[in-house]
Amino acid sequence: MPGKYLLETNAVIALFANDSAMIDYLQLAEEVFVPSIVLGELHYGARRSHRVAENVARIEDFTRASSVLDCDHVTARSYGEIKNDLRQIGRPIPENDLWIAAIASQYDLILITRDTHFAGLPGIVIEAW
Repeated sequence: MPGKYLLETNAVIALFANDSAMIDYLQLAEEVFVPSIVLGELHYGARRSHRVAENVARIEDFTRASSVLDCDHVTARSYGEIKNDLRQIGRPIPENDLWIAAIASQYDLILITRDTHFAGLPGIVIEAW
């Protein structure tokens, strides 16, 4: 199962919850990346929690140990293409997920997610661990 993967927010949350399937698959992965958008979603969730300091510290530790991919002009182009493709078929998805999909497309990464609305996005390979 070697490959290059991009973790979506629910994949990171599963990792934080010590989900054995997620941990097992990640140990076999060739390379794993995290979009900066996912970090934003995690920080938002941490600030809504009852253990803000503990959760923020966990995210910061995770960030330091991760290969983080940011958005740039190429990501923006992919975002526009994906959003337009989905508009044409009347199938919108959340904005943050569009950016995550654009990063997966830009870097030709397999997107690891448990969200079904990513299925069928043109040019993006999805796996649910």
